[in-house]
Amino acid sequence: MNLPIGSQLTVLNSTQGTIVEHGLHTVCEEARCPNLNDCWSRGTATFMIAGKACTRGCRFCSVETVRRPAPLDENEPQELAAAVERMGVTHAVITVVNRDDLPDGGADHYKRCVEAVHERLPQVTIELLTSDLAGNEAALNHLLAGIPLAVFAHNVECVPRLDREVRDPRASFLLSLRVLRRAKELRPDLLTKSSIMVGLGETDDEVVEAMRQLRTAHVDLLTLGQYLAPGRAGDRYLPVDRYVAPEKFEAWAVDARNLGFRAVASGPLVRSSFRAGLLLSEARRRW
Repeated sequence: MNLPIGSQLTVLNSTQGTIVEHGLHTVCEEARCPNLNDCWSRGTATFMIAGKACTRGCRFCSVETVRRPAPLDENEPQELAAAVERMGVTHAVITVVNRDDLPDGGADHYKRCVEAVHERLPQVTIELLTSDLAGNEAALNHLLAGIPLAVFAHNVECVPRLDREVRDPRASFLLSLRVLRRAKELRPDLLTKSSIMVGLGETDDEVVEAMRQLRTAHVDLLTLGQYLAPGRAGDRYLPVDRYVAPEKFEAWAVDARNLGFRAVASGPLVRSSFRAGLLLSEARRRW
């Protein structure tokens, strides 16, 4: 991917400065996303709230894992809202780290962050990419009650057979599916979204079957992307099993739309928040 130049480089530097000024974290940096330069040069970033350390240790992710992360920053909701305003985005994507150390999994903090952005910028659409909250249904109910979201996202990450190899033992495809299904039951007005990585050892048929299962939970938006080890493969990171051809991603996109997904992003460098605003617009046209 080409590095930004001229006005795009200016926007990228401004985006980075805004994030640093407000003491925020982005999944773009912490997860070493290959699209960082492209997104930041457009003035967009996926904010990561509740700290930069996660209580889980998935083998595809470069975010730091600790048992007891730092306490939540009570000023984070307002700092986040100020950063979103300064960047001038029209669609804000907020993702979270797992906070299994908290009784509600962080649900109340996540909600306050979303509400702060909406209160300051009611015209901005908001997408929340949340954790599974350890299956705490009361926490999920609290999170979704009246929350001003356009998109509720939660990632299944991989096909079910690979859960134990890829994800933290506390996570599973079935739990993620339950969260997505319950979210749609609680808030049928919200678009729901999930993401699948490939290149981890799955078969093509398993990818299509995983998509079918997501549709049983009435998931509306889907992203599919190539897994790329964020560091040297070994004890922490899984090796890449295969590199999927762009043509296969295109074929999966057709399969996904035939299954009923309202919007799909599918390609080697696609990540769960890839051009999220455009995906939302496409989904709304088909709703």
